[in-house]
Amino acid sequence: MKNYEKESFLKSFLLFFLAQTILVSTIFLLRYDKDEKQLTQQIFSQMRICSYSLTCKEFIIDFVPKKNYKPYKLYLHSDELSSYFPIQGSQKNYLKIALTKEKYIQKLQKIQKELLVEYIISIIVILLFSLFFSFYTLRPLRDALKLTEEFIKDILHDFNTPLSTLRLNVAMLHKDESNKTKIQRIENAVNTILQLQTNLRSYLYEHKQQQEIFNLERLIQERIDLLKSSYALLNFIVEIPKGLELQTNKDAFIRIIDNLLSNAAKYNKKDGFIKVTCKDTKIYIEDSGKGIKEPTKVFNRFYKEQERGIGIGLHIVAKLAQELGITIEVQSEVGIGTTFILDLKKIML
Repeated sequence: MKNYEKESFLKSFLLFFLAQTILVSTIFLLRYDKDEKQLTQQIFSQMRICSYSLTCKEFIIDFVPKKNYKPYKLYLHSDELSSYFPIQGSQKNYLKIALTKEKYIQKLQKIQKELLVEYIISIIVILLFSLFFSFYTLRPLRDALKLTEEFIKDILHDFNTPLSTLRLNVAMLHKDESNKTKIQRIENAVNTILQLQTNLRSYLYEHKQQQEIFNLERLIQERIDLLKSSYALLNFIVEIPKGLELQTNKDAFIRIIDNLLSNAAKYNKKDGFIKVTCKDTKIYIEDSGKGIKEPTKVFNRFYKEQERGIGIGLHIVAKLAQELGITIEVQSEVGIGTTFILDLKKIML
């Protein structure tokens, strides 16, 4: 089950389970209140019967002055429950019939235990029903997503043939020095399509389980070396300790770095810079580019501030970072530049 499926399942389960639990809990509380009142009413009825027969072992029988109490009323004291009844021929005393607090609590606890057993059984039934309901509601979503993923996989596979043809023909055109600028543009466009293909493939697969150990400084330098040929006018600076190593999915981490470096290069200014530094557990990818007007929206799917691209690159970066346990944030100022900050604490050795 993928992350978005787990999230959907968990939300459906919690929503249904909590709603039903609150409803059942309210019903049982009302029922307990009703049973408690019925118990006191039952005790009072037994006391009335006892006042006629005086042969009740459960109750304590006594005589009290009339002035302190009213007849035919149940009193709840700190140590007992008592009721008072007139005595034929007596003007001063009432007949007192009482039940000790301990016996009353025992009767109340019996009701509580019975209700608790029923409540636990009800919660278990709700739990099982919530699980079934959540799986049932998730199934159409999973089927639709599976169909979409298979469609995207087919498209990605079909990309390979025309892209290979394009790359082969561009390589042949390099022999013609007169159209070098145009050829470079075609090659950049092909590389952009290849990067989009790689991003889409990364978007489809999760990478948590496939981990390896690699050197951070070496990897960053390799990715920058690949960019330098296309952005010769930019100044690239790398300040990362040579012995720093990470343990995570290398391919997914490369996708994150490539997207951030590629954006920093594409939207930079002439003779600008891209600087990658490391402080504690964080790496900073800083550029002198155009900046971002709405940094809080930059990771939203299809959000873009430039004409180029389709606005999915940074959304994929955020998704991959979440899968790998990397915290990512962005600081930007229009006309000054942008800095992406990646906290690698969870994957750093």
